[in-house]
Amino acid sequence: MNKRLSRLIEPGMRLYFVILLLFAGVTAWMGMYELAAGECVVVIIVYIYFVIKRRHNRRDILNYIQSNTENMDAASKETLLNMPSPMAVIRLGTGEIVWANDKFVKMTGKQEHFFEVKLNDCIPDFPTKWLLDGKTECPDTVLINGRRYSVFGNLARSGDGGQLVMLATLYFVDETELLNTRDEYAASRPVIAIVLIDNYDELTKNVNEKDKSALLASIDDLISAWADGKNGMLRKIDRDRYIFIFEDRYFQSFVDDKFSLLESVRNIKNSAGVAATISIGIGRDAPTFGEGYDFAALSIEMSLSRGGDQAVVKDRFNFAFFGGRNRETERHTKVKSRVMANSMSELISQSSTIYVMGHKVADIDAIGAAVGIICICRKKGVPGFIVVDEENNAAGSLIRALKEKPEYENIFIDPQDALVSADNRSLLVVVDTNRPDQVESLELLQSLNRVAVVDHHRRAADYIEHVTLNFHEPFASSASELVSELLQYIVESQDILPVESMALLAGIVLDTKNFSVRTSGRTFDAAAFLRRAGADTVEVKKLFQNDLEGTVSRYGILQKAKLYRKEIAIAALDQTVDRTIAAQAADELLNISGIMTSFVLYPDGERVIISARSIGDTNVQMVLEPLGGGGNAATAGAQVPNKSITEVLSELVASIDKYFD
Repeated sequence: MNKRLSRLIEPGMRLYFVILLLFAGVTAWMGMYELAAGECVVVIIVYIYFVIKRRHNRRDILNYIQSNTENMDAASKETLLNMPSPMAVIRLGTGEIVWANDKFVKMTGKQEHFFEVKLNDCIPDFPTKWLLDGKTECPDTVLINGRRYSVFGNLARSGDGGQLVMLATLYFVDETELLNTRDEYAASRPVIAIVLIDNYDELTKNVNEKDKSALLASIDDLISAWADGKNGMLRKIDRDRYIFIFEDRYFQSFVDDKFSLLESVRNIKNSAGVAATISIGIGRDAPTFGEGYDFAALSIEMSLSRGGDQAVVKDRFNFAFFGGRNRETERHTKVKSRVMANSMSELISQSSTIYVMGHKVADIDAIGAAVGIICICRKKGVPGFIVVDEENNAAGSLIRALKEKPEYENIFIDPQDALVSADNRSLLVVVDTNRPDQVESLELLQSLNRVAVVDHHRRAADYIEHVTLNFHEPFASSASELVSELLQYIVESQDILPVESMALLAGIVLDTKNFSVRTSGRTFDAAAFLRRAGADTVEVKKLFQNDLEGTVSRYGILQKAKLYRKEIAIAALDQTVDRTIAAQAADELLNISGIMTSFVLYPDGERVIISARSIGDTNVQMVLEPLGGGGNAATAGAQVPNKSITEVLSELVASIDKYFD
């Protein structure tokens, strides 16, 4: 340190003394000895003075530095000891407290000296990983003696006995009042709920006034009891609608109770044995009361589009679903079908071109429904095209049969061709799906601003929004059934080609498993209409024929199925199979005695495909929804990308367990 200090504060005088001595030597060499002796004496006197002066200067500078250092140490120590926030220095390896100020001692309530005391003895379970991760703030608040602290810190390295020691300096900021105020604000946020008796007309139909009043009074009592104790406001705003406003602090109690009102209301039945069902729509986390009510209204719409009898929660980001396990009952009327038919007819007439597309890997129901829309286009004299990937679909036999007809010679087009030819008056009709990520061409959907949707699947959280016409009926058996109902009000039977009626009937047969599941009176009415229009049931049967190789492959899938929870069959395959074969295998598994639900999983490139079927009480759509799937209670599917078959199987089993638990 002295050498370094000397170089900084002393001028380089040695060179000058050497030069003076050289001059004295030269003078002696020239024979002027007396002058040379005088010069030497002067040099010696100057050097002695320089040395003495240098020592005085060095002492003064060192004294000055030492004085300032001592003052700074005293100031630092005083600052640390009297710092207004609790502070401690700990050894990270062992957690020992090296030093702490008085505020820290008072905060922890430890009055004894911090000698070999560990931080966890004062603050149990204190996290330190965030320090090692290079962060300067603890991600969670720390609770100490009923107070809540935000913790800041930094690392320092110190040598101790030749070993490198990691020391952490911790600063504790008491934010109890601020955090309590924040939590109280969040807990007191208003939540708006709409409770709807979603089968009011069926429940009160052919019921006398006395029984009707008693029936509705029983529902009123259950809803009031459900809302009681939540310090909210419950009002009946219509004959079948209630509004309930409460604070967010009570919301979790409804979730923990699994919205028991849904189950208790189902115990109320009218004289004809029709059970009451309700839908609950909840709006949370809205910036204003108006938006909160809009969230609740949108939740009610979502619940009804999924079959009702469930609670739907909408916040600023997403939907959450509770209940809805029961199968849908038929509620749509011919009045709605007639209104939708008129709207669809007018919409097509006002369009320059119609493009119809279903979901990816289109099946017979999607193609059949698309064919029905093309029939309407032909009747209205508007050009229509079916957008489909002809290389990757599950309806090859139907497409080949349609292409043999001159009316369908140039009807099937590629998505890219549709993008090029579409204009601002073009109409896109999406059939057999309501999810934007499942359509045949997302680019085409995003490019056209006039979109109509015809679908029978339960609505997912990420449904197609801002549509011009939405004919969505989760109670219908298939998209082909819905389109068949539209045809009855727009075209005459003779306007439908036999191959078109066959395609629509085949779509109904596919989704009803030959009229064995999800059928209603409307399903058979649609089938009868198509039969009168020329549908040949033998030709429909031929569409579903498999070759010998496909049949062997299907039974190979059955052999790999394993039983789970006594009545669920799961077949997880390690090789790619035909999508139609996998779906048929899932159907075939339900023919085995005791099996009520089936799942078939197989890899397909970088994704795993799941086909699910149910003939029992299990709602397979709810099971597959957490995996990104969709469908309805009896038939559902999912496509899980970037995961192995083992990972997807594990997630499927976990989703099944969660559904039943």
